[in-house]
Amino acid sequence: QVHLVESGGGLVQVGGSLRLSCAASGRTISGVRLGWFRQAPGKEREFVATIMGSSGTTAYRDSVKGRFTISGDNVKNTVYLQINNLKAEDTAVYYCAMGPTLGFTDAKRYYNWGPGTQVTVSP
Repeated sequence: QVHLVESGGGLVQVGGSLRLSCAASGRTISGVRLGWFRQAPGKEREFVATIMGSSGTTAYRDSVKGRFTISGDNVKNTVYLQINNLKAEDTAVYYCAMGPTLGFTDAKRYYNWGPGTQVTVSP
């Protein structure tokens, strides 16, 4: 059975940094796509970043380019999301999930969602 568990969230000030982790069990990340999504209160879950395990190819939503970096560690079977220069609008629950080869910005195409980790950015 495949499980993903996120960690690393917390309360940080504007301009601060966090590194989120998504630890996988039951399947190696090297052969799948992993994606990070976030959901703020009252809003829909939105795509943040993704990495293809086999190639390391990454993609980001426009608003986080230059501030967020997704990476994978095949030995630890973990995907990371480094978040720098945090903004108030980054406040959300961050989720990781396994996803498709194509159409990777669509949350409906992802599966094996983790429970999420809360990121709160204070002024």
